[in-house]
Amino acid sequence: MKGEIGRKLTVATATVIALTMLLAGCGSSLEGAGGNASGSAVEPAAGFDGEYKGAYAMPSVDKTYDNPVSGDNVKEGGSLTVATRYTPNWNFMNVEGNTASMAKIWNFYMPMLQQYDLKGNLKWNKNFVTDVQVTSENPLTIKYEINPKAKWNNGKDIDWTAFKSTWQVNNGKDTAYSAANTDGYRLISSVEAGKDAKEAVVTFEKPYYPWQPLFSFLYSPDGVTPETYSHGWTDNPHNEWAAGPYKVASADKDGAMLERNPSWWGPKPKLDKIIYKFMEDSASLNAFKNGELDVVPVTNNNDLQMVKTRKGIQIRIAYGAVVSVFIMNGKAGPLRDINVRKAITFGTDVKLLNKVEYQGWDWWKPDTPGSQLFMSYQEGYRDNRTPEMKKGVDVAAAKTALEASGYKKGSDGYYAKNGKTLTVRYTYFGDKPTTTAIAKAFNEMMKKVGIKVNLENRDNSKWAATTGARDYEVMPSAWGADNPYGQTSLYQLYNSKSESNLMFLGNDEIDSLCEVPGTIEKQSDAVKAANRAEAEAFKLYGTFPYDAPPKIWAVRKGLANYGPAGFKTVDPLIVGWQR
Repeated sequence: MKGEIGRKLTVATATVIALTMLLAGCGSSLEGAGGNASGSAVEPAAGFDGEYKGAYAMPSVDKTYDNPVSGDNVKEGGSLTVATRYTPNWNFMNVEGNTASMAKIWNFYMPMLQQYDLKGNLKWNKNFVTDVQVTSENPLTIKYEINPKAKWNNGKDIDWTAFKSTWQVNNGKDTAYSAANTDGYRLISSVEAGKDAKEAVVTFEKPYYPWQPLFSFLYSPDGVTPETYSHGWTDNPHNEWAAGPYKVASADKDGAMLERNPSWWGPKPKLDKIIYKFMEDSASLNAFKNGELDVVPVTNNNDLQMVKTRKGIQIRIAYGAVVSVFIMNGKAGPLRDINVRKAITFGTDVKLLNKVEYQGWDWWKPDTPGSQLFMSYQEGYRDNRTPEMKKGVDVAAAKTALEASGYKKGSDGYYAKNGKTLTVRYTYFGDKPTTTAIAKAFNEMMKKVGIKVNLENRDNSKWAATTGARDYEVMPSAWGADNPYGQTSLYQLYNSKSESNLMFLGNDEIDSLCEVPGTIEKQSDAVKAANRAEAEAFKLYGTFPYDAPPKIWAVRKGLANYGPAGFKTVDPLIVGWQR
């Protein structure tokens, strides 16, 4: 994931990842009732009415489907109730708190300096920074003018020290901080006060591009000790170290409630409160069906048919910014052997997994994504997988890889070496039927190869503890982005020293290649350099992408400025109910 400029990790599974890819330029459609997809209508910006019986049209890559309306057209007051997954560590910048679920909450109660539109164009949040300028190219120096009214909830000014503390916990110089992503911050040489305390001056050791996504959130200088940063946020949102239009009124292991922040200096937010309920996927679908939630993700045809039984809803479909992946722990047991990792990769039938995921939906199956950094609809996207990965499932090649490492097939159909059967653990999270179906399908695929699989199902809430302890071997997961600069996630995902490199694999060549894109100011050239680095990383066979889902949400009718919208940042000030 990201320190805050890279990828957010979504808890593993095809269903938790929530959503399936609809590639640009394809003329297929998603059937509302699960049948023939002909005769589809154009999707309105607020989504399809829940009672619509026709085919769901492909969304446009150039439109948002969040019911975008001006603040004047949003009612004052009311509440929004949503389900998300419990993340024990509330520190989104820390590797254990850097989840998509926590990102949603931080957007509403923490100092968020940047806002992006659908295409990823940046607008600075004037409530926090009134002006941002490059004052020198050599050395690269950025000046941030901080809003004079900006204060932490504890009453202290948000000033240059907030930039310094954010840099301190994310620069990687002290590994005790366990930052999710240090890229960019590692190259900063100093953070100092400018003409006064409300001006921060950030100077780089050498040019780093794009520098803009850095400091997307600020971290309070009151919580900078490594112990506090890594462990002090467990089940503690530290409202006193926050600053935003909402504050955390209450939080426990079952949920959290945000209410308007009386200390907020900016425009008054529309909603009175936002209620987050921490629950598993199946529970959230039932809760939405029963009117207990205002929003729920839809991931398969069964989900769709269930939510459509509720009256007064809308179905919102858009292109996603998430890539579903398999991650193999390169330091765990037999997975230390690249040939075992190759065998697993070659033996995984991605096309079959897609059939399992999207059973009942008559739509065109997109090509398997070839990158974990960029979406296929982004300029410069390239399939960075190895030729063998691109070929698709190849059981014979998988067996050949195992035999090259001295494994021999036994009478029971499984490979073994030195008297020990080749066995791997497949750890997955959540309770959705599709999640379990994917796990069982993987088990059957590996059985054809000759690899025994032990399936381990855990609650979504156990993800952070599982990854923190490296207690997995094969794990389905997903990486999600909130801006178009995928090259800023290279170090995070693939550098051998990164806390978020969940393969625990790497080498000096890849580490060097990860440094190159940040030295290139022109985005198109930086993307090319990132593609080269990722192509080398895929040769380690520690991870491979298998899906790029769209976002499909069911929402209570009238919900404004909230829904699937590409890279567009949710604006907490104007989320609410349309007049």
